[in-house]
Amino acid sequence: MYAIVDIETTGGYAGQHRITEVAVVHHDGQKITGSFSTLINPERDIPPFISALTGIYPEMLIQAPTFEQVAEEIFGWLEGRIFVAHNAQFDFGFLKHEFDRSGLAWNPKRLCTVRLSRKILPGLKSYSLGRLAEQLGISITERHRAGGDAGATAKIFDLLLKKDASGIIEKSLRKNSGDAVLPPNLDPADYRNLPENPGVYYFHDGHGQIIYVGKAINIKKRIRGHFTGTAPEWNRSNIRNEIHKISWQLTGTELIALLLEAQEIQRLWPKYNLAQKVKQERWGIFSYQDQNGYQRFTITPYRKTGTPEYIFDSKSAAWSFMWEVIREHQLCPKLCGLEKTLTDCYEFKAGNCKGACQGKEKAAAYNKRVAKALTKLNKPEGNFIIKGEGRTDNEYSVVAVEAGALAGFGFTEKNKKFKSFDQVKEIVGNFKAVAMAQTLLESWLMNSENGEIIEF
Repeated sequence: MYAIVDIETTGGYAGQHRITEVAVVHHDGQKITGSFSTLINPERDIPPFISALTGIYPEMLIQAPTFEQVAEEIFGWLEGRIFVAHNAQFDFGFLKHEFDRSGLAWNPKRLCTVRLSRKILPGLKSYSLGRLAEQLGISITERHRAGGDAGATAKIFDLLLKKDASGIIEKSLRKNSGDAVLPPNLDPADYRNLPENPGVYYFHDGHGQIIYVGKAINIKKRIRGHFTGTAPEWNRSNIRNEIHKISWQLTGTELIALLLEAQEIQRLWPKYNLAQKVKQERWGIFSYQDQNGYQRFTITPYRKTGTPEYIFDSKSAAWSFMWEVIREHQLCPKLCGLEKTLTDCYEFKAGNCKGACQGKEKAAAYNKRVAKALTKLNKPEGNFIIKGEGRTDNEYSVVAVEAGALAGFGFTEKNKKFKSFDQVKEIVGNFKAVAMAQTLLESWLMNSENGEIIEF
């Protein structure tokens, strides 16, 4: 009836790592009826710290079968049975990945003993396998080996079956809520109560500390993608086990979600927002007129000296945008700082440049097209607001920009009309924009057609 499983792996992500050991214990609902285990040759290196944790070293796996060689045997031990594991999504994810590689379709009903223990045995200090077993008086032989951990999980599950007076296990099998894919320490009600609106969300650990900040157009959909997707944008296996609670702030618009996320990451410095912690060098597109009267561009790191036409968060983004401008307005890539050549630029040879780089087009004619190109780079100046959707039907959102710089964002009642920019600043309060938020705002102004701009 039940197949209670534990695996050991080379790392925490199924799309990148492999299984090194599998153990399965059968339980008929009354007692343990059989067991199976095997080492697996992962056909890749095992990190030394993993070997130190599990006691499984590369030399032990040289003669072991690959998963493909024993896939049908393992499948036979699991087929037609309810899959049970401690932190079930982790073990299921690896086995599912391996079975898919072997051409075997497998999608069983699943039970997680972490979740079940929290419901049937509430109030314990910890629900990690080792601590839970210790609190229940269950000994684990060969901790962090598949056989030892699967055996302990089977004993825990046997105890849960006996103590399940409220039928929690049966209810877990009947409902089709998808709770099994959620982090084991997260209350499913937290997920079910998530809004499907734009906003910023926060993952909290068991002490309430915020460990990750994200933004989304649809918060619920985005968060589910973290737990069911395949992209290793963060170390999913570690963060899954640490998430105990999710909170959020609605923002009304994607723009405010972007800005608030940038601000919150800088304010909170969460441990799993690795990409945003890396200091990014910003690049600016600057314009100037050369000694021959030609209007030129250069792309250089932005050091807060000089006034760029636009700022980008990477050199590649600035270059990509400049190439769009060049081709749209038949500008010269040499005069735009993208080619360094003593002869005609490549675009002239291709018929897209009119020869300004060699003086074959007069500066006045060339500069007219540059002026049109600058309108693509130019953004509203002075003081203005970007008006957008609110968090409810009774309000709208405001992003305030003062002299080209982000001055803050907030919300006001639906029929509110501002008579001055000072009134706007009362709504957004005291605000100090981080560099990334300013870059995001400028990128939005250049690329987005959403939102109403009201100048003061």
